[in-house]
Amino acid sequence: MDIHHLVYFIEVARHRNFTKAAQALHISQPSISKMIKVLEEELGVRLFSRTTRQIELTDAGRAVLHEAQHIINSFQNLKSELSDVMQLKTGNILFGLPPMIGASFFSKIIGKFNQQYPGITIKLIEVGSRQVEYGIEDGSLDIGVVALPIVKEDAFEMLSFVKEPLMVITPNDHRLAAKAKVSLVELKDEPLAFYREDFSLHDTIIERCSERGFYPKTICESSQWDFIAEMVAAKLGVALLPTTICRDLDPKRIKSIPLVDPIIYWDLAIIWKKDKYIPFAVKEWIKFTSSLLGINYKIN
Repeated sequence: MDIHHLVYFIEVARHRNFTKAAQALHISQPSISKMIKVLEEELGVRLFSRTTRQIELTDAGRAVLHEAQHIINSFQNLKSELSDVMQLKTGNILFGLPPMIGASFFSKIIGKFNQQYPGITIKLIEVGSRQVEYGIEDGSLDIGVVALPIVKEDAFEMLSFVKEPLMVITPNDHRLAAKAKVSLVELKDEPLAFYREDFSLHDTIIERCSERGFYPKTICESSQWDFIAEMVAAKLGVALLPTTICRDLDPKRIKSIPLVDPIIYWDLAIIWKKDKYIPFAVKEWIKFTSSLLGINYKIN
């Protein structure tokens, strides 16, 4: 049985006449008779009681007609909804975004995307890079932003969009504030306002400190760069923040100094699951975002 069998059946039931139904459907009368016979054989019941003058629905035919009309209506609704999805009139995107990244890069992009595609809902899930990676892997997120490196790079498609060095931030009257650059080992004895464990920078910085023979003395762990900056401004410690974020800090209260030996990069990428179907809305988000970020990227 296919949907056409039900369409032909409904039309015959409406006209109570094979010839009139065939004319309405623009097919031959023998063809529609054959279709009805096939449907009856498949269902194992007679649908019409035939006389020389007219046809009438049997009790089984009336039951089939009731359900067939529901099926046809559902099918038409399905076609309409699929059309809306394919034409980007509707859709949902589950987007994982570390809090530190959102305001700097994506608030304007999300606003412009919503203007162009008002029917597509973007649900932002604010978590650290590690949780973004896990969420995309288990399917609870469609797409997300992470700081590289990530644990399972081979499992994801990646679109890198920024790579910039971390800066050391200190109170303006701190002993390091007058320096042109600061090495990581110079922070050995400094209280450090730090990142939460689910941020990839957390592990990266600890690894670099360990390579130089010390473990950072953390005074707090946060996902919010403005909180970290306020801890520094209150003279409770120092911190390492990306260059982009340092540009928004108050220079009257906080000094930003390049970190050297080593240079630690904030390397950001949009990721999504490799070898998995990409919904139309997500695919358009990738195209739209890469265009606004000035990245030449083609997605099939």
